[in-house]
Amino acid sequence: MLNLRLYMLQRLTALVMVPLVIGHLAMMIYAIQDGLTVGEILQRTQGSVAWFCFYGLFVVAVSVHGSIGFRVILHEWANLRGRALDLVTLATGIGLLILGSRAVWAVTFAELAS
Repeated sequence: MLNLRLYMLQRLTALVMVPLVIGHLAMMIYAIQDGLTVGEILQRTQGSVAWFCFYGLFVVAVSVHGSIGFRVILHEWANLRGRALDLVTLATGIGLLILGSRAVWAVTFAELAS
């Protein structure tokens, strides 16, 4: 039953990520075509709750999706099972969530160095 739940959760996070990836790529193309510098992009994202929510949701979805995928790889290739597999999966998800959250915070709310 756990495998079915993880499978469905991974598919759900994939559905969440699709529009977020398209939106992210569209914004990157827009920024490049407009010739925006990194500083100009950061000025537009600083203090934006909308960008914080957009990329925050992205980070949560990627953390869950990626850790489940990594779990499958570890199970198949490293023959990891049971509690060890659960702990590595959890640690991977938390690690991705922490790293991604720090990046989102830096882009949206951390003060720019002058």
